[in-house]
Amino acid sequence: MKEHETPCTDRRTFLQAGTLAAVAVGASSAGARSQEPAAKEQEQAAKQAVLPKRMLGKTGVEITMLNQGVVRGATIDRVLRQAFASGIRTFDTAKVYGTEPNFKKWFEQDPEIRKQIFLVTKDMPKAPNDLLAMLDQRLEALGTDYIDLFFIHGLGDDHSVDSAMNFVQGPEFKQVAETIRKSGKAKFVGFSTHHKDRAQIIQAAAEAGIVDAIMLQYSPWLDKDSALNKALDAAHAKNIGLISMKQIAGQFFGDKPKGNILEDVVKRVPDLKERNLTPFQGLLHAIWTDERISSICVSMRNTDQLRENSEAARNFQPLKEAAIQQLREGVLAHRRLMCADCDGRCSEAAGTQAELGNLARFLTYHQHHGNRAEARKLYAQMAPEARDWSGADLAAAQAACPNQLDFAQLMPEVERRLS
Repeated sequence: MKEHETPCTDRRTFLQAGTLAAVAVGASSAGARSQEPAAKEQEQAAKQAVLPKRMLGKTGVEITMLNQGVVRGATIDRVLRQAFASGIRTFDTAKVYGTEPNFKKWFEQDPEIRKQIFLVTKDMPKAPNDLLAMLDQRLEALGTDYIDLFFIHGLGDDHSVDSAMNFVQGPEFKQVAETIRKSGKAKFVGFSTHHKDRAQIIQAAAEAGIVDAIMLQYSPWLDKDSALNKALDAAHAKNIGLISMKQIAGQFFGDKPKGNILEDVVKRVPDLKERNLTPFQGLLHAIWTDERISSICVSMRNTDQLRENSEAARNFQPLKEAAIQQLREGVLAHRRLMCADCDGRCSEAAGTQAELGNLARFLTYHQHHGNRAEARKLYAQMAPEARDWSGADLAAAQAACPNQLDFAQLMPEVERRLS
């Protein structure tokens, strides 16, 4: 057992131990040829341990429907190994997360791991040509000679919407993306985005057809006629792979249950009880019901979350539209911290330049994703007017918000935690 692995017997350890025992017995009784069935048994067992996969757009590669998102702190090395043991083979990281060295250590300790996972990392270029040097830096930090998917991180955060659209449509980006793919240093190129105007950015990317994949802030109850839903249709039609992220966050989802909210949500959604699903498992099923989504990136921080979400992937069955709407109603009935549907309508209704959606998102990073330093940094980098919610009609903002965030409760908390 390696130094950073959990002392308990996980599924992978159990399978490996069983295979070694089988090989040893076979060798003693029937010679070297008896090892061949054992090797096939090991290969079959390994395949069975992997979570279900979906094709990632036009890449020709299947990735696990569940994607291990960023985690921080002393437990990260153990979480990575437990995620692998749980059957996850898609892993997400980025320069700003500071977690790439943990992957490098993992690959050094177990070189075979790198060949078995789909590795995603990100960086934040100002211009397309910046990606070339950044890619070399990411390879060095990760201790690998190739990345499976290289993302522009948070496209739109450091660019105007027009600049972001021009970025993903321009000839310079097309040439850089082709250079990267031909180099073999990254197999595929794309971007992540949680910008309020991400519908326009995704639509532009779909029209250009340059990127291989997009990771976006997503909700399973998108309005069918919304700009974002139409943009996803356009991207899917161009066979661009779509990965969901930041789909929900709040006091009771993805964290230790408090009070009887989970029971209340289950009562509102009979399908959850019939299928023996927790509300968060139900949310994952609702997202996977959208066949446009290849994988869901979730920041799983402990064994319980890994077990629960892996079970959800293994037992996935599409939810009916009625059940998805019931789940939405159950979620909206309780306190949320972040709106996965944010398109800026909250600020407009409130009559303010304050970026209420981003402020709520940064509070979520601080309170529920464990990214406290990053949350404060992002808050500090905002323009003064983007932080100043004084004078805003927060009741009107809540009424306009698709997920009815209680901004009157959240904004003072933002100021207290992040300023």
